Amino acid sequence: MHPKSKMNHFQKSVVSILVAICITGAFGIPLGSPKFLVQAFFLEFSFVALAIITAKNFRYAYIPNFIIAVIVILGNTISPKHIEIMTTLHPFYNAIVLIVGGYIMQGLLVITNAIAYKKYKQVSPVSETG
Repeated sequence: MHPKSKMNHFQKSVVSILVAICITGAFGIPLGSPKFLVQAFFLEFSFVALAIITAKNFRYAYIPNFIIAVIVILGNTISPKHIEIMTTLHPFYNAIVLIVGGYIMQGLLVITNAIAYKKYKQVSPVSETG
């Protein structure tokens, strides 16, 4: 199967996780601080764009998926307010969105993206000089 053919199972998994992250973000944006609304929308639109380029099977879609997932995980980890919300579960819905969207889904994104990237590399055509 050529990389530009229809989506394989692993690529569909990556797209599904990206869509789930978008849905979680849509629930989480109204719960967050209004002073970070612009950043929240930018992040949300980044995930929408990643879902689209991954679904279209663009060659370099996997690299930004890794980068943004790691940035989200690190950002949640170094934010004292996020850590406080997650450890105290107060407010409860914010904590759930942060844990599910900021760690569980981002971790799933990293794992499935790595598998999809490995699969992509296996089916990529061999260079013409080799």
